[in-house]
Amino acid sequence: MKKPDVLAALSALAQENRLDAYRLLVQAGPDGLPAGEVAASLGVSPNTLTFHFDRLREAGLVTVRRDGRLMIYAARFDTMNGLIGYLTENCCGGAVACAPAVACKPARKRVKEGALS
Repeated sequence: MKKPDVLAALSALAQENRLDAYRLLVQAGPDGLPAGEVAASLGVSPNTLTFHFDRLREAGLVTVRRDGRLMIYAARFDTMNGLIGYLTENCCGGAVACAPAVACKPARKRVKEGALS
């Protein structure tokens, strides 16, 4: 990851609503969440959330796709891992002890209860 990309990502995350929305998307995994669900979870108006999602998208931290009338946002784990890697590169002079243990990998899709019956 290059320094301008790191600065853009850190700048996008340096706002409370954007950080909360991003963390929620990371928890949701690769399938993401509908914008309305994120807005309701965070208690943020949809218009305000759209503004924040635009900033996260411009920084390469989230993607958006349309599913019918829904806008589904998802975290870009490759960008997140690149940012973490940049921040911890040569940590403690390359000592393994302080580097992140593993890169984040999106969880596999959860199977809903009763779907296996």
